[in-house]
Amino acid sequence: MNVVVNTNRIIAALIKNSISRKILFSGKFIFITLDLSKKETEKYKNHIIKKANISENEFYKLLKAIFTRIYVLNDVIIEKYMDEAKKIMDNIDKADAPFIAAALAVNSPIWSDDKHFQKQHKITVFKTEDLNRLI
Repeated sequence: MNVVVNTNRIIAALIKNSISRKILFSGKFIFITLDLSKKETEKYKNHIIKKANISENEFYKLLKAIFTRIYVLNDVIIEKYMDEAKKIMDNIDKADAPFIAAALAVNSPIWSDDKHFQKQHKITVFKTEDLNRLI
């Protein structure tokens, strides 16, 4: 099953050898995300390093390993779905519209523990506990 993964699950997997990391490396799903996720993860690099108590080198090794498990969609692919995604997320959280657009583009659910996604009803959203049950 294809699943669009939200940045918060990637960051969670970087911070701790947790359920999120176990799911990412389970091989049960094909994960898809946006270049935006890479940029957001990089933006929070220092916070992640501090919270995970790892070196910058360890951060990059783990990030590389995680992104070997995730396909990054080209922004051009989601572009034609952005108007619909913005309408869906307009009154919820506009910043999450690109993930909705990605889910629409690849006709897949989203994996996120972000409550904003639960407020829309167009795309199926799996929480970490849901995917954990499936592996």
